Amino acid sequence: MTELLTAAQMRAIEQAAIESGSVTGLELMERAGRGVVEAVFEEWPELAKAPHRAVVLCGPGNNGGDGFVVARLLKEWGWEVQVFLYGDPAKLPPDAKANYERWGEIGEVTQRRIDAPPLLDDSLSLPGPADVLVDALFGTGLTRPFGGAFAMSALAQTRSLLREHGVRVVAVDTPSGLCADSGHILGTAIQADLTVTFHARKLGHVLSDGPLSSGKLLVKSIGLGGGRAVPPGEMVRLVEPPFHRLTKETGHKYSHGHALVLTGGAGRSGAARLAARGALRIGAGLVTLGVPGSAQMEVAGHITALMLTRVEDGDGLAAVLEDTRITALCLGPGMGVERAAALLPVALGRTRPGPRAGASARGNRAREVPGQARDVGCVLDADALTALAGDDALFRQLHDNCVLTPHAGEFARLFPDIAEKRGTTPTKGPAYSKVDATREAAARAGCVVLFKGPDMVIAAPDGRCAINSAQYEREAPWLATAGSGDVLAGFITGLLARGFAPMQAAETAAWLHVECARGLGPGLIAEDIPEELPTVFRALGVT
Repeated sequence: MTELLTAAQMRAIEQAAIESGSVTGLELMERAGRGVVEAVFEEWPELAKAPHRAVVLCGPGNNGGDGFVVARLLKEWGWEVQVFLYGDPAKLPPDAKANYERWGEIGEVTQRRIDAPPLLDDSLSLPGPADVLVDALFGTGLTRPFGGAFAMSALAQTRSLLREHGVRVVAVDTPSGLCADSGHILGTAIQADLTVTFHARKLGHVLSDGPLSSGKLLVKSIGLGGGRAVPPGEMVRLVEPPFHRLTKETGHKYSHGHALVLTGGAGRSGAARLAARGALRIGAGLVTLGVPGSAQMEVAGHITALMLTRVEDGDGLAAVLEDTRITALCLGPGMGVERAAALLPVALGRTRPGPRAGASARGNRAREVPGQARDVGCVLDADALTALAGDDALFRQLHDNCVLTPHAGEFARLFPDIAEKRGTTPTKGPAYSKVDATREAAARAGCVVLFKGPDMVIAAPDGRCAINSAQYEREAPWLATAGSGDVLAGFITGLLARGFAPMQAAETAAWLHVECARGLGPGLIAEDIPEELPTVFRALGVT
């Protein structure tokens, strides 16, 4: 499991290690600086073969202390190093001050005011341009925007000038100007080619502007081991395999669930067909499309392995849901808002989890209780979300077996006040993040919320939270194509039908969705995604 930490959580882990006596602050700083130098040589091996030039920009806190260690180690390697301190050396924290003094024994420090421009002249002040510029200015410690002349460091013109001279920018822990908790830029941010962080990734590395500002991200150990445990309700994880329950057990098709996907009318059935195909490919034993009469012939002409049943209105849906073998329901893709609004009350009323009479032989679904609503998973996407946003009574019918899958626009319609908080330009850190927003939305809705995007956040009402990051080495920009979200809704529905819990279904589906896109690559269209699943399953060892 890969945890993502806030700046405060990282400080607590470090402090706990120091208080335990297992390590000192100076030792942690030395390990951090050594990790940065190792990462530079790993990323650019040619820099380890001969002396080069570096400019190290040190800030007024412990991030600056890491910078002094980097400077000393590069100097010992034979590099020509120039160090700038932005702040008052007398006010440095004790460990940073110790490393400032240690550097002073072998090199000079040019002191600058905190509002002086650090890059335009500093990076090019050595005889010939520097090969590496180390940003050890603020790291995770930044809590307010830096501005004035100092903000020139983050200007596009500055970045172009550095690239023109072949200067590689390396950020220590977090690019200065980036909020380590939210990925929001506080005023302006220095864009790095390489960011070296310690012990674990921070939330800001994978949220919002974090990936764009961080360049390539490397995590270096500084000997904290497992570290202090983060309480489950505060923990945020990266979604990653293994997904043990993907392997099917022996049984017949109904042993693996029956998903019902509702379609729109004539000319609007394609999105639901994509979702249904995704549900079938991910392992649901049976998938049926619920179709109004106007689209019945259209849908029948496009499907083979999928089933079809007539669902004209709420009464029709209620009749179909009398089939106790249906274990998951998907509403929204291509439905139209009016049809979605008409069917939602029935769908939510018939799927609300009732009292459990005991586990079934498969161990993952309750036995039916006569007269009670069934434990049926319900995925609400697209038009169903828009219909839900306009009806408070419907919203109150949401239950903990639902999964909402909004993109940013749908999220804003469903949770306008939360979206407004998230959209406010931050003036201090830690800024309100996508994690904060999704957790708040899940708690309000009483169900799992999957907030789409390359920094996809998935949260449950009890505070559990995970990020499915399609960034860095898992970048999948080809998913920005019509219909890919419908396939994702289908993946989730199929896993719910198989008996996955809502949070588990959302996480697993999201990861597989990205992995399919990475396998397909450029040229991907939504129809391709379900067909890539067998290849992904084989790579995972799913049988």
